[in-house]
Amino acid sequence: MRLVQFHRHGDVGSIRVGVEHGEGLGVVDLKAFDPSMPSTMRELLEMGDEGLERAQRALSSGQCVVERSDIQLLSPVLAPEKVVCVGMNYRDHCLEQNAPIPKEPIIFSKFPNAITGPYDDIILPSESQEVDWEVELAFVIGRRGKHIKEEDALSYVAGFTVANDVSARDWQMKRNGKQWLLGKTFDSFCPLGPALVTTGAVKDPHNLDVRCLVNGDTVQSSNTDQMIFKTETLVAWVSKFVTLTPGDVFLTGTPPGVGVFRKPPVFLKKGDVVECQIDQLGSIINKVV
Repeated sequence: MRLVQFHRHGDVGSIRVGVEHGEGLGVVDLKAFDPSMPSTMRELLEMGDEGLERAQRALSSGQCVVERSDIQLLSPVLAPEKVVCVGMNYRDHCLEQNAPIPKEPIIFSKFPNAITGPYDDIILPSESQEVDWEVELAFVIGRRGKHIKEEDALSYVAGFTVANDVSARDWQMKRNGKQWLLGKTFDSFCPLGPALVTTGAVKDPHNLDVRCLVNGDTVQSSNTDQMIFKTETLVAWVSKFVTLTPGDVFLTGTPPGVGVFRKPPVFLKKGDVVECQIDQLGSIINKVV
């Protein structure tokens, strides 16, 4: 299934959860099908298997379909408890910067305010002159867990989606004591979507082509088989330190081609359009303003 959050045009205050219908031309409104269904993705995930089974029944019914043109897609998850990010997790990205392959996952974070929709604007902050792109495979936790075994880890993952780990390189690499957080967490610095593709619908999350285009030009092109630490390893590793809860978002790292390592470096400017694509998951398109 391809789960989405949306609101109808003209009713921006009412968030709904739905399932893409057909070729994405429509969305089954879960609450219209069953008024007892929750209004947010996080609440749906907290229902566990029951929530997904009821969503599947709604999809199979073919009822309560809203035309895609009548809605605006939101980020699949809003206000997660945690946004967990992984640095230096693609072999080819490490080679790009002549960096050693990490022996342990490099974990950092974004604040939830960074999350924005799949077609929303990226806002250039006046505080930074070096804003960069990073296409990333993201996944969302589906059930609560701590000290999760690697062999069980995928059962804690609700699904996968596309992310752009927008980064202010000056704040990430030069300011704030070179701690990454501030450079990663400006408002709108985590476009996410367009859908949460459930784990069972993704044949192999570690063999997906990944691309980023800026103004139609391909700047990143790789495959998730380049990931050093796979989904299972990341879930098991992070759950050693913190309890994972439904709705937690993981960004799994970016391939080579980011602007900061180009010669000369290239950064985003107002009017640019960034498109992040991952096979089977879809694409997000965000204008820089």
